[in-house]
Amino acid sequence: MAGRIEGKVALIIGAGSVGPGWGNGRAIATRFAEEGAKIFGVDFKLERMQETIEKVRACGGEIETGFCDVTKHQSIIDTVATCVKKFGRIDILVNNVGGSAAGGPVEMSEDVWDSQVDTNLKSVFLACKHVLPIMEAQGSGAIVNMASTSGIRWTGSAQVAYAATKAGVIQMSKVIAIQYAKKGIRVNTVVPGQLHTPMVEVRLAGQRAGGDVEKLLEQRQARIPLPFMGDGRDTANAALYLASDEARFITGTEIVVDGGMSVRCG
Repeated sequence: MAGRIEGKVALIIGAGSVGPGWGNGRAIATRFAEEGAKIFGVDFKLERMQETIEKVRACGGEIETGFCDVTKHQSIIDTVATCVKKFGRIDILVNNVGGSAAGGPVEMSEDVWDSQVDTNLKSVFLACKHVLPIMEAQGSGAIVNMASTSGIRWTGSAQVAYAATKAGVIQMSKVIAIQYAKKGIRVNTVVPGQLHTPMVEVRLAGQRAGGDVEKLLEQRQARIPLPFMGDGRDTANAALYLASDEARFITGTEIVVDGGMSVRCG
């Protein structure tokens, strides 16, 4: 039985993970491979890709990898060109790069603001800029951008640049979706909430709970109506649906993956 995206080429930007386990990008690459896609996965740190490669190959998937600094225009150009050279086309683009920084407009430095804009928002703009002409020439394509519930509601701490840029990803996706709808290209967004990804252990616990992972998980779970916390596989399933032909009549919208958090607290 053919997979849901059998034979399609997926360029996944941010396919690694900061630690072991199901980060969003790693889960997306693996889930897409399980459903028959050929994966071109890139990351800023190639060592973060090793477990992704192992998981994709363990399910019989095909994966090529490379380096990409999403804040650099030429690096995006090189990534797109390499993917086309290796696989001949790009059917699916997933923009999965992002990171948060604490602070409101008074506390946050201009340099941090600029860095957040470049990493979280400009990166999506650049990837779309160079992949859209390829999809247009093919007459088809699906773009899935990763936002965050921080882009639609207050999530417990001031992170003004992250919230603004993730809200920007959502609206940019809507604009591109309508502009390219007649070209056969769909553009949608996944909006993950507070998931248990490797980021919790590696970074967030130290920032918000004095290094106490269990304390942070309890704090996050308390905001979620469902009695468990999702992980990157839940994000991946939403991305898979939007990338597949099952979502052929869906464009310019979002799937929120947060266990009901934004409904209860929005």
